[in-house]
Amino acid sequence: MNILVLGSGGREHAIAWALRKSPQTDVLYVAPGNGGTAEIAENVDLDIADTEALLSFVHERKIGLVVIGPEAPLVEGVADVLRADGVPVFGPNADGAQLEGSKAYSKEFMEANSIPTAAYGRFSDEAAALAYVREQGAPIVIKADGLAAGKGVVVAETLEDAEAAVRACFDGAFGEAGSTVVIEECMTGPECSLLCFVTAGQSFPMAPAQDHKRAYDGDLGPNTGGMGVYSPVPIVTDDEMAAMVAIMEDAAAATARAPFATDYRGTLYGGFMLTPEGPKIVEFNVRFGDPETQVVLPRLESDLVDVMLAVAEGRADDIQLEWSDDWAVSVVLASEGYPGSYEKGKVILGIEEAEELPGITVFHAGTKRNFDGELLTNGGRVLNVVATGDTFEEARERAYEACDLINFEGKQLRYDIGKKALQGRSAWE
Repeated sequence: MNILVLGSGGREHAIAWALRKSPQTDVLYVAPGNGGTAEIAENVDLDIADTEALLSFVHERKIGLVVIGPEAPLVEGVADVLRADGVPVFGPNADGAQLEGSKAYSKEFMEANSIPTAAYGRFSDEAAALAYVREQGAPIVIKADGLAAGKGVVVAETLEDAEAAVRACFDGAFGEAGSTVVIEECMTGPECSLLCFVTAGQSFPMAPAQDHKRAYDGDLGPNTGGMGVYSPVPIVTDDEMAAMVAIMEDAAAATARAPFATDYRGTLYGGFMLTPEGPKIVEFNVRFGDPETQVVLPRLESDLVDVMLAVAEGRADDIQLEWSDDWAVSVVLASEGYPGSYEKGKVILGIEEAEELPGITVFHAGTKRNFDGELLTNGGRVLNVVATGDTFEEARERAYEACDLINFEGKQLRYDIGKKALQGRSAWE
């Protein structure tokens, strides 16, 4: 069949790469794509928010499956429009996407379904929010309610920082997304992601992964979209894994019954904190994680087209997942200055040499080709260098060996991806 993937980041390159491996994939399109997707698919200059143009393209090219990568088109209801026209879509409708689109809705969903999470307050008035912060004290977590490209969350260590974060939301730092603010208790413990395929109220867990959000080594600096990730997660105990799987099963079941029934069809991402009281949900996302996808899909041995089509068509009984025992480590190569301001248009060299190493795949995030065919930087996170290996140490060493072969002006990366986990759980204590 012909397949269309919507999006332009490293997540979408990884999804396209996995779909391309299926013998069922005929012509693969990515809209708008990047310099990496252009090598395995046909990039399409299509505004994915323009549903009329999207529907026209789907019919003209006889698309048999649409996979929606980013959260914004899901929240905006792109899946609803396509599904109403009879197009198989992997991705929840707008109602289901509110689990990520509104942190307040997500907290209400968790509270109503006894899903363990942080205590919270919800505010649309700045004075009331500031009063709540002063009453609770620090450390405390301030979240803009709506989508803020991963930058609307502040873990405030001091009361002063917390107040500044509240004021930033109400002063318009995140636009309409910050007009409502969710304030949460600050949970403690390592974080872990568990992504699941969800359809017909059933959950099918993927391999767990652990992201590194901070910009610099030692978990220092500002939060980013993710600077590196690995899978599986050695610090997760069997009991914790069982608890996370059960929580995701409860969440999936809740999407199929009133008052939260949404006919959810897609990925549900559970962002967990492994607290002393057990795993608790930090947040839900309604799509594949970025960069988690880049280490999870390389470990999937099942045919992704089979899985996604079964999810899109609500055929839960047809979903079977098989995973490799390989370890996967991904290191993000970013532009100098990220997550702040950065320059684009730097020439990238060395990817072909890196991919000649055993177990190396390079997924493009922010890249493009110029008229001369040169590969250029075109975003904050530029590349995801992914290595697989028989052991955690082997995968990690391979990833950094490959990173050394890739160069562009201002290349920025963390050199400690996975290092903490190799030290064991005590590294978080």
